[in-house]
Amino acid sequence: MQSLLDLRQIEAFNLSIKKEMAKALLNMGYGHFGGCLSVTETLACLYGRYLKHDPANPKMQDRDLFVLSKGHAGPALYATLALRGFFDIEWLKTINGNGTNLPSHADMNKTPGVDITTGSLGQGISCAAGMAAGSESTVYTIVGDGELQEGQCWEAAQFAAHHKLSNLVVFVDNNKRQLDGYIDEIQASFDLREKFASFGFNAIDVDGKSVEAICAAIETAQAETERPTAIILDTEKGQGMPTVEAIEANHHLRLDDNLRAAIEADIAMLEQKIEELK
Repeated sequence: MQSLLDLRQIEAFNLSIKKEMAKALLNMGYGHFGGCLSVTETLACLYGRYLKHDPANPKMQDRDLFVLSKGHAGPALYATLALRGFFDIEWLKTINGNGTNLPSHADMNKTPGVDITTGSLGQGISCAAGMAAGSESTVYTIVGDGELQEGQCWEAAQFAAHHKLSNLVVFVDNNKRQLDGYIDEIQASFDLREKFASFGFNAIDVDGKSVEAICAAIETAQAETERPTAIILDTEKGQGMPTVEAIEANHHLRLDDNLRAAIEADIAMLEQKIEELK
């Protein structure tokens, strides 16, 4: 089992996930930078302190389970798993390559530490609800705000609340953007906390850029015994890397020489911050 990290260590872990994920996508020359960067704080909190797991025994029977419903953020999960020791960090250089164990979207049949294959948006939250219904372990899932336009998500939410799945925690990456633009221009989400609460969830609004706030919300969720919990993360697509944040259409980027140099500068900034936290 991994040791639990304190808040300073979790923040350093978060920045390291961003760094390693960005390096891997630089190596590819393209990738889902925006939506990967907006979930790293949550991944750092889960894998740094709260998710019961053992990299030496990824299939441990009584482990907690994690479902990355927004499967295109797979590189962020891969960087997290590599840094926690599920596999060699050199694997990150092979993301989406021929014969890789790290395909573009997370695959339970290829990657140690991945509990279920995801990527077809809208389905992961249903998988997570079913897993929670059949297990005493805590099941955590991250869904995208654009993904919640899929009706299946709300069928799963109603199922989870009806069955009082207090061992289910749904994180919503509310980064305000999806593939085609801004959520409010495509199909407004309205108040996500109110929507989940109306479906019977314990629903919490949280600063998704703060590992301290996310940790506090997870502890609130763990204390809940009657309802599933939805943690609505107020995030920014591309957060933590100024170059990516500044690009409006940053869902998926293909790198030219100028953009590559700017992202390399952001990585150097992250490395400096990590050193300052040591």
